[in-house]
Amino acid sequence: MEIEKTILEGVLIFTPKVHKDERGFFFESWNLTKFNKLIKSNLNFVQDNHSNSNYNVLRGLHYQIKKPQGKLVRVVSGEILDVIVDINEKSKTFGKWISIKISSENKKQIWIPPGYAHGILVKSQHANLLYKVTDYYYPEFERCIIWNDPTLNIDWTLKNPPIISKKDSQGALLYDAEK
Repeated sequence: MEIEKTILEGVLIFTPKVHKDERGFFFESWNLTKFNKLIKSNLNFVQDNHSNSNYNVLRGLHYQIKKPQGKLVRVVSGEILDVIVDINEKSKTFGKWISIKISSENKKQIWIPPGYAHGILVKSQHANLLYKVTDYYYPEFERCIIWNDPTLNIDWTLKNPPIISKKDSQGALLYDAEK
């Protein structure tokens, strides 16, 4: 497995070793012992989520103010632009963001530690994401930063206005958001 560090503390990109032949492919997508060794922690995932979205759907930027979730995200069909924003006001990278294209073709996985806001934009006709989380979903603790916050100036690589839920269209600006 190849591991790439990012400018955001603890956010990692994993590219698995894929074994291909005329029958198809095989790769190990999850191994608790190896994962905890790589992130130098002893985390347990408590929930798996599956999200299906159509082209140009933008979800996020989501996070939980209490019981924050770490996420291990991968795409099993299609392609997305995955965006992670540092919302820790004490961090040296507060307000910085990164974006990574992950797809069923490149098989990359993104580890997003607790304490980051997360969003996606679907770049293919459809996309299916599977992601493991370190804590349960608590709707009362969920918050959203507006996807087009001018202080973040995220390059979503949009060609047309995105398709957004009503809830996500009412997200807060980074500096006004409850953290």
